[in-house]
Amino acid sequence: MKFIKRQQSGFTLVEIAIVLVIIGLLLGGVLKGQEMIENSRIKAVAADMRGVSAAYNSYVDRFHAIPGDETLVTMTGRGWPSTVGGNGNSVLAITPAQAFTNAGEQPGFWQALRAANFTTGDPTAVGAAALPKAGTGGVIGVAVGPYGLTGISACVSGLTTKQARGIDTVIDGSEGNNLGDARGINGAANPLAPVAAVPVATAYNETLIVNTWSICRPL
Repeated sequence: MKFIKRQQSGFTLVEIAIVLVIIGLLLGGVLKGQEMIENSRIKAVAADMRGVSAAYNSYVDRFHAIPGDETLVTMTGRGWPSTVGGNGNSVLAITPAQAFTNAGEQPGFWQALRAANFTTGDPTAVGAAALPKAGTGGVIGVAVGPYGLTGISACVSGLTTKQARGIDTVIDGSEGNNLGDARGINGAANPLAPVAAVPVATAYNETLIVNTWSICRPL
């Protein structure tokens, strides 16, 4: 009886190296794709904030008035389906603490911009749920004087440290340190209400800072 000697076969070092290279390329592609998605979200939030600024300034140019400050009579006189109005004193009354609660004259602010077709949304909506949503999942609101900024600012909540750093960089350049036009704080609350005080310079440490951020910039 003849016995056939079977030769065991396995992967050669070259084959293993090729497999490892392919795995590395796949992982690199996934990570690069995730980075591109995150950068896209950051740019979208910065664009949203610029959009609020553009809508506000367009409204002022057209109506020579501050959206949200005009009285209900003035707004409904234009045929708008508004449900709230301001006191008409040429000053927008929205504190930093009201940025994400849609309180003060903020409901009228968004109703006016929406009714005038400067931004999308239901012009009769009220309450915190009526605030626009950012591409990162947070809330967009406005406030007067947050973080020591002058005048009205657009604010975004629920940002990660990486997103906050990215938005600061997009708005203020590569030297963004939380003391330029883009300013914010981080905390456990979400949405985290802005404060009036000027924040400290920040290094945006993604390892040490785990709480979410709220960032504001002037209109």
